[in-house]
Amino acid sequence: MSQNAKVSRMSLAFLAAGFLFLYLPILILIVYSFNESKLVTVWAGFSTKWYFELFKDQQMIDAALVSLKLAFATACAAVVLGTMAAMVMTRFRSFRGKTLFSALITAPLVMPEVITGLSMLLLFVSFADWFGIFEQRGVATMWIAHVTFTMAFVTVIISSRLSELDRSLEEAAMDLGANRLKVFFVITLPIIAPALLSGWLMAFTLSLDDLVISSFTSGPSSTTLPMKIFSSVRMGVSPKINALASLMIMFVSIAAVLAWWSMWRSEKRRQRDMQLALQQN
Repeated sequence: MSQNAKVSRMSLAFLAAGFLFLYLPILILIVYSFNESKLVTVWAGFSTKWYFELFKDQQMIDAALVSLKLAFATACAAVVLGTMAAMVMTRFRSFRGKTLFSALITAPLVMPEVITGLSMLLLFVSFADWFGIFEQRGVATMWIAHVTFTMAFVTVIISSRLSELDRSLEEAAMDLGANRLKVFFVITLPIIAPALLSGWLMAFTLSLDDLVISSFTSGPSSTTLPMKIFSSVRMGVSPKINALASLMIMFVSIAAVLAWWSMWRSEKRRQRDMQLALQQN
């Protein structure tokens, strides 16, 4: 056996071991979501009753709806603010405080969530004492906190795409009479659309998955799905949690496939348009 064949087989073995390490626990969780027994680690036969029990749990359904609404609103706001911040970082010339501005925008990337959650809690308490707002914490305070830390991830994604964008396309459009606003919506926005979608999905996932910051900024009437699951697991793991996790894996997988398909179509369309433009020239 040649040395290259040995290296190839070893690489495949390490790759398979890595995939097993990542996805075998998820596969086991999905399998045990169809378990008949109340014990999550004892197989007692195939059953779908825990899915029906899950849909009967109104508190779990309400928590899931709160998380979905919060994640959707957070992702939309984070994309808008992240795009504005990315434009400032990549399109504006150097101005006094630009380095500080960039550092403050990206600080939540390296800031521990406990520190972020505690600082947001102190902010809302101070606002309640000084201005009489945010006296009752709830979905609004969680939304502000989630936008604050997800915007950093969106800004990095969009700014990296803007920095690679060919500025000559924008300059050509302005030479033809288009103002900056029209150039952004007609030229820049379609090109960075895949980055916007990636940032939106990233912000949606981070908001949907967050537990620490939500715990600091939530109120008694606003419980998110991660908070509900954490409180349920502390009293013992229920097979309903396996069913819920399986459904979330299914929805996330479908969304990821659709996002990949959309970006693939956009890239193919862009390449086809470039080839047609080159042929016409």
